[in-house]
Amino acid sequence: MSRDAGPRARVTRQRRGGVSITSTELAALVARALRRAGAPANGEAVLTLVDDVTIAKLNATHMGKRGPTDVLSFPLIDPRDFPVRASARSASTRQRGVAAQLPIGDIVISVDRAIEQARDGRGGTDGATKHSVADEVRLLAVHGALHLCGWDHDTPASQAAMWREQTLILRAHTAAMKRKRT
Repeated sequence: MSRDAGPRARVTRQRRGGVSITSTELAALVARALRRAGAPANGEAVLTLVDDVTIAKLNATHMGKRGPTDVLSFPLIDPRDFPVRASARSASTRQRGVAAQLPIGDIVISVDRAIEQARDGRGGTDGATKHSVADEVRLLAVHGALHLCGWDHDTPASQAAMWREQTLILRAHTAAMKRKRT
């Protein structure tokens, strides 16, 4: 399988600055998460980096909640169409014969929230990790991508599974980035 095979991601930066991660890397990371989660091979997600004001409006409009949040996902495919544990093979067979790009959904990340969470030690999957803003944005991007593919964390078991999956994806991404640099 070529590196270009499988689902794709596009990144839009409405909120610039504050995070030292390229749009190319973010797109590759989201595509990796989508592949691992069983997204259609012809699928495409859009990741948008915004500020707190923008995400607070989206949070109020779509979630009925006041104030900013760190990440929102807006799936366009019914989450039941994704298996809980998927492989790229099962995703490609499910969508066989569909050539056009298929919108999977949108992920919106507040860079302001990522900065604050990373700086204050409220980041990571445990909500108590102090790390770089780039690492927090990476985690939020993977988290959002998994939500697009039907993953959730509404029970202890589903949360543990989702957190494990995020860790696996981020480790694979880190290893791929290290190989790319050498």
